Amino acid sequence: MKTTRGRSSAATEANSEARDWNNVTTLARGFSILRAFGPNDEYLGNADLAQRTKLPKSTVSRLTNTLTRLGYLYYSEPREKYRLGPGVLALGFSYLNVTAGIRQLARPYMERLADDEDVAVALGAPDQFHMTYIELCQGHGPLILRHKVGTRLPMVHTSMGRAYISALPEARRLALMAQLREHLGDEWPAIEKVLAVAYDDYQSRGFCLSVAEFSAQVSAVGVPLILDDENDVLVFNCGGAAQRVTRELLEDVLGPRLQALVATLKQQFRGGRL
Repeated sequence: MKTTRGRSSAATEANSEARDWNNVTTLARGFSILRAFGPNDEYLGNADLAQRTKLPKSTVSRLTNTLTRLGYLYYSEPREKYRLGPGVLALGFSYLNVTAGIRQLARPYMERLADDEDVAVALGAPDQFHMTYIELCQGHGPLILRHKVGTRLPMVHTSMGRAYISALPEARRLALMAQLREHLGDEWPAIEKVLAVAYDDYQSRGFCLSVAEFSAQVSAVGVPLILDDENDVLVFNCGGAAQRVTRELLEDVLGPRLQALVATLKQQFRGGRL
């Protein structure tokens, strides 16, 4: 039989766990507000943010008020809308500083590949269910994609995202797949088949493709860069306009060249240049 003190202790522990969970939920919702701003969005209102995050307007209003006070959002009274604040910039620069060595080492090789093949070459990092460009080099042709650092692309529809998923250690890959299943809902059965093909491609050839899929005008190949004993995975991709960047070009030229780029970087990491 539980004593009064025992019941009280259990109740206190349960209340503490409930508060912790509420704090985690609030934090996750706050990040979803910040993630709702795309690279082409300057100002968004509460209604825009509610639509993008699927959160109640009252919740969005409380969160935007808190994020504004913390410096992560800026509120424009004339527009009655928000834009990202300097607090977000500080977080972004902190991450770029962490990856500065990798980006500086990789950039000359990325530029050479972009110029030689007249394509776009990017380095990306995972961001929830997206990949975000943290370095980018463009070729000079008229059909080159004009993305920029900070561009976010859906993980499951792009060569970069598929290469990231495929390169994860099995436990992390399966956990991410479970999250994607929940996130994508009815879309998942079709996406699961695509990811299975991408995983087979990675296992057999070392790269993943997206051939006129995410956009009918774009094709690309992705190769992961695995760091810290598989605990950290970044991804390089290489691509361009689908009318010129064919499957054959991806498989026979760009994929192998991107693999060679990653292999060179790994050698330099082992040599202590990072």
